[in-house]
Amino acid sequence: MTLSWRRLRAGRRAAKEGEAGDMELTIPNHFRCPISLELMKDPVTLSTGITYDRQSIETWIEAGNFKCPITNQVLTSFDPIPNHTIRKMIQGWCVEKKSFGIERIPTPRIPISSVQVTEILSKITTSSHHQNKDDCQVLVAKINALAKESERNKRCIVASGTGSVLAGAFNAFSSSQHHQNVAVLEEILSALTLVFPLDKEANLYLGSPASLCCMVWFLESGDLSQRRNASLVLKETAVSSDHDHQKTDALAEIEGALEVLVKLIKEPVCPTSTKASLVIMYRMVNSSSSSPSKEQIKERFVEMGLVSLLSDILVDAERSICEKALGVLDGLCGSKQGREKAYLHALTMPVVVKKILRVSDLATEFSVSILWKLCKNETREDGGVLVEALQVGAFQKLLLLLQVGCAERTKDKATDLLRALNIHRERLECIDSMDFKQLKRPF
Repeated sequence: MTLSWRRLRAGRRAAKEGEAGDMELTIPNHFRCPISLELMKDPVTLSTGITYDRQSIETWIEAGNFKCPITNQVLTSFDPIPNHTIRKMIQGWCVEKKSFGIERIPTPRIPISSVQVTEILSKITTSSHHQNKDDCQVLVAKINALAKESERNKRCIVASGTGSVLAGAFNAFSSSQHHQNVAVLEEILSALTLVFPLDKEANLYLGSPASLCCMVWFLESGDLSQRRNASLVLKETAVSSDHDHQKTDALAEIEGALEVLVKLIKEPVCPTSTKASLVIMYRMVNSSSSSPSKEQIKERFVEMGLVSLLSDILVDAERSICEKALGVLDGLCGSKQGREKAYLHALTMPVVVKKILRVSDLATEFSVSILWKLCKNETREDGGVLVEALQVGAFQKLLLLLQVGCAERTKDKATDLLRALNIHRERLECIDSMDFKQLKRPF
């Protein structure tokens, strides 16, 4: 009797499950976003009273639409209000439809508003003005956490002028015993890396002697995270100005600045910091400044062994680092000392020729320029670097480059190089690889 009852109950349950499986799941219309027609995950209401999914309506507004998609009324406010009632109803419906494989939508975090960001920034300005490092550190940490929480928060924080406020605070704490303000300065550096690109005012603060000295100190004495953040902010500061050579000249005058940049290449922290260091170096050796300081910077880099260091890392560097390293090497070869070091390094010519047509158009342009500078300034009677270039296949590479096509200035240099190399071609024995076709290896 008991067995029969259990079978009956199991049969009824199976019948109900079968009926549920045959039913088609329909999402209530008021749970759908009017734009995407999908189930809303974060319902928000506009000033017109219509509810949308946050992501959909923010995308609509960011595209330049200032009217409600449904009512066509002009929006009086662009800050959508969370609709908690609809959200709870949707969550309840998801729980009811669990048997259909519907998962309950999580309760979304309310994104920060521009008013809240402005309030925090005002407090940061006040605390930095009064040199209250503890309060400032807590506030900047809050900005840091909010920016990492969501892309929407980050856009709001950047749009509120956070970069200039943080840069001003960094300058304030750098100007007064930065060794005692390491914790707050580190927090500010970390936050600054999240709000790139920095505006003009921020770059003015960070370009001050106190701020530059502080960043150099972090590069020299900081841990891996501090060195990474300092290199990124320093790069942003050095290259974001219309008169960037003034920033790079000021940076070069700081004791130990050039040495820490070379150290980032010799003892890399991460690829990002390596690229940042190379960009700063490139600006230094290729600046539009005609002052003697540019040549002095080149000489100091050459004395530190940068030419050999760049030639070594070019052997197996990835594309981005390769382009930047070639750019710096091109700048160094513009000086007599740089070319002399390049002549002496066995890898320089083979690796430069190898990069032609192998990495990118920019890398090819830099490689041809380096080759041109080295060959055109060769004075040895035996041909020197010209013969070496021929031996590693420069003539064939340049011919192929002209056939493929390149920028006009690169084309002129390649043509000039072919003329110079052609003079020494007769001295080299030309061997066709087909001559060895029938030979057998002894192993």
